[in-house]
Amino acid sequence: MSAFTKIKGTKDVFGEEMKYWEYVENKAKDLFKRYAFKEIRVPTIEKTELFSRGVGQETDIVQKEMYTFDDKKGRSLTLRPEGTASVARAYIENSLISFGSPQKLFYIGPMFRYEKPQSGRYREFYQLGAEIFGTDHPLADAELIAFIYDFFSNLKLSNFRIKINSIGTFESREKYKEILKKYYEPLLPNLCEDCQRRYNTNVMRLLDCKKDVEASKKAPSILDYLDEESQKHFKELQHFLNIYGVPYVVDPKIVRGLDYYTKTAFEVEHLNLGEQAVIAGGGRYDNLVEQLEGPKTPGVGFAIGIERLIEAIKKENIFVKSDYNVEVYIAYQGEKGQAEALKLSKYLRKKGIKTFLNISKRNLRGQFKHADRLNVKFVIIIGDEEISKGIVTIKNMENGEQTEVEKNWVYEIITEKLNEK
Repeated sequence: MSAFTKIKGTKDVFGEEMKYWEYVENKAKDLFKRYAFKEIRVPTIEKTELFSRGVGQETDIVQKEMYTFDDKKGRSLTLRPEGTASVARAYIENSLISFGSPQKLFYIGPMFRYEKPQSGRYREFYQLGAEIFGTDHPLADAELIAFIYDFFSNLKLSNFRIKINSIGTFESREKYKEILKKYYEPLLPNLCEDCQRRYNTNVMRLLDCKKDVEASKKAPSILDYLDEESQKHFKELQHFLNIYGVPYVVDPKIVRGLDYYTKTAFEVEHLNLGEQAVIAGGGRYDNLVEQLEGPKTPGVGFAIGIERLIEAIKKENIFVKSDYNVEVYIAYQGEKGQAEALKLSKYLRKKGIKTFLNISKRNLRGQFKHADRLNVKFVIIIGDEEISKGIVTIKNMENGEQTEVEKNWVYEIITEKLNEK
């Protein structure tokens, strides 16, 4: 075995596994277009300050999980741990506001966090996400949640639950944090190490701790301390979700782990995934663009973990068909046969036929074996006899039946045979 192995917390995706990735990404891109989102691609590396300022200096991501390094000029760079800050940076830097508001953008790509690898959690992981910049209307929040519901339904998932909450404006949240601190103060000595640290840095994260669940059950609800503006926004969000026909539950424990959220926060959990149940999450961030030195611009977005989503698809035993299928294999003998096979492969591919041309030094028998391994239905044979007659031979690999066809009619005949399958 080679000494070169993949880095812990990463994975190779190939073979049968690829069909799940294609299934998810193709369904997502199709639905994004129907919801009138445009794709954006942002760099994998960014200035570290983008995340410390945007995501939050005291968050677990910035404190413990980022892959940060100095480049040759001593600049601190970071592999992006999440997508929203990068998209917001691109929105500002490229003056996307000049194209009108709202701007609806989506992305698909890798993120990096130094976490303990486990089922559904990797150090290099993929997310698909969406951001809407330029509107504070709760209908934008509702549309994103409706998208997620439609997307998961299109994937044929059923065992998931959408949970929503409001964490209010910055001002109302700060007041709530003080109330939460008073509640947790006497409990602090018995809480886990993470909760003890977060008590002073990010006290709201104590509400979604997986270890100290009992302590959070009796914690005061943020919904009782929302300002009037946030209450109205949350009420309207629920009204729009009801019109959309999106099922949801209100859960005041949903706080999300990033500093930039305001008002709406939501998560989607899959009920078969145990501790790694959250497969999507997001919310509103009306101050983020301004924090990153852009114009005051409200925003809302979400991210979906692709690896966890694929695990959910497998847990529900959803049948996913591979997009990879070779329709025709071209086998040949001799130099003249090779030249004719090359020309025919070019012609069939141009016509849209998925064609595998023998590109190895196999004899005819070896080519048939290879075609069988690829599960090809038809093999087109070109040898000296076929060339002398101006024909090709089409072999049906399922029943062994062979048909001689004039060279000029190959496309029509092979199309007819494929349509019979």
